Amino acid sequence: MGLLDGVSRATVQRWIREGRVRVDGEPCRPSDDVRPGSVVEVEPGAPLPSSVEPDGAVPFGVLYEDEHLVVVNKPAGVVVHPGRGNWEHTLVAGLLSRPGFERAPFDDRDPMGPLRPGIVHRIDKNTSGVLVVAKKEAAREHLKKQLAAHTVERVYRAISLGVPKAGRIETLYGRNRSSRLRFTTKVREGRTAITHVTVDEVLAERGAALVRCRLETGRTHQIRVHLSECAGASVFADSTYGKKPPTPELRAVADALGRQALHAAVLGFVHPATGEAMRFEAEMPGDMTRALEALRGL
Repeated sequence: MGLLDGVSRATVQRWIREGRVRVDGEPCRPSDDVRPGSVVEVEPGAPLPSSVEPDGAVPFGVLYEDEHLVVVNKPAGVVVHPGRGNWEHTLVAGLLSRPGFERAPFDDRDPMGPLRPGIVHRIDKNTSGVLVVAKKEAAREHLKKQLAAHTVERVYRAISLGVPKAGRIETLYGRNRSSRLRFTTKVREGRTAITHVTVDEVLAERGAALVRCRLETGRTHQIRVHLSECAGASVFADSTYGKKPPTPELRAVADALGRQALHAAVLGFVHPATGEAMRFEAEMPGDMTRALEALRGL
């Protein structure tokens, strides 16, 4: 820390998690040991804002709400909580504009906690769909335990480019060494990732398909990576993990959609206070429905 005067340990740990710190040219983890003679490279990140300002203009739907939690339907284009490159107009800012949703107190164990109060799981900016947000610390911890135990039901609807191989995918999972913004199954060490893939409808003479993906684990970009690297058919219009559609007709549909065709359709969990089994569904949004109908017409 002596070489980074004025930079807190929590900030350095955040830079490590963001892939901004490399040891001998390779990304590292906060728990890694550094050998004598190793070369450590640090790419400083932007400072975090001190707080999140409420923003009543953030669009999202509310499927359920009580004193313990709120279940929302997030549209594509909205980031869940502030982070690198996305500090404003987030779902958290929208929630803070609602009565009964409070800022999280500072916790040394989670320096970023005030920027993501109540957030127990996320969906990507350009993925739409259902997620639950806790209003109280006890509810948050109970929901986190359910996620860790893999008892939360999470089903996504996707349109794929090509027809994926159906079945259970289980892999190791980690950051892509060549890009800190990407993830991959091509690792020797990592966390386990499990996705169940079902093909519901073959489209456009096998140029695309309507797919259901059920998660056992919820790693960042998991469905996008598993479909692309393991099932042989990436998420349609996925600019990060997908391929360019092979025909002008398919490219026109992808361009009109303008984002990965992925939607968190089902979320089921046990209510942390009442013990009641709860299940919520959100229909595919209009942009994905229009893409689906266009593909059915090819």
